[in-house]
Amino acid sequence: MAEPPPVTDRLVLRGWRDEDHAPLLALCRDPRVMEFLGPPQSAGEVAAAIARQRAKQADYGHCFWAVERRADGAMLGFCGLQPGPEGTPIAGRIEIGWRLRADAWGQGYAREAAQASLAWAWANLEADSVWAITVLANSRSWGLMERLGMRRRTALDFDHPAVPPGSPLRAHITYSLDRPGSHG
Repeated sequence: MAEPPPVTDRLVLRGWRDEDHAPLLALCRDPRVMEFLGPPQSAGEVAAAIARQRAKQADYGHCFWAVERRADGAMLGFCGLQPGPEGTPIAGRIEIGWRLRADAWGQGYAREAAQASLAWAWANLEADSVWAITVLANSRSWGLMERLGMRRRTALDFDHPAVPPGSPLRAHITYSLDRPGSHG
């Protein structure tokens, strides 16, 4: 049986619940949140995303977990680990990712959740590295990658196959972090 998702002083990373649909839908319809991720998502797209994460949890023992604030139980977004997307340089590797409500930005929640996810990865997975991708314009995201100790892998920057040609969100940059103590 897979180890449970991480818990921190302020956050619980957990599996997805039916009641997460409404807060995730609000998050995925916020233009500030979606600025570098694509158009706002429909209720059906959000339901499908939750179903995909539940399947990943069942198949792999991890996913992009729901992030809940311990103080009040508010669902802030998601953070966690999943297989890298097919057709990208991180396919078949462990990807870390996050997306939080705009009103949760700037409070250290993303970093706290990401550090807990990385610690979980090193304790529970045999991966020698963890990878992340974003668009160059998303300085908040790649800035967090760098604060986590991740290194830019410019040779692996790519055009994301799930983003339409001509979109300013198609070009992606790639970061990775080696397992502590390894010399990757």
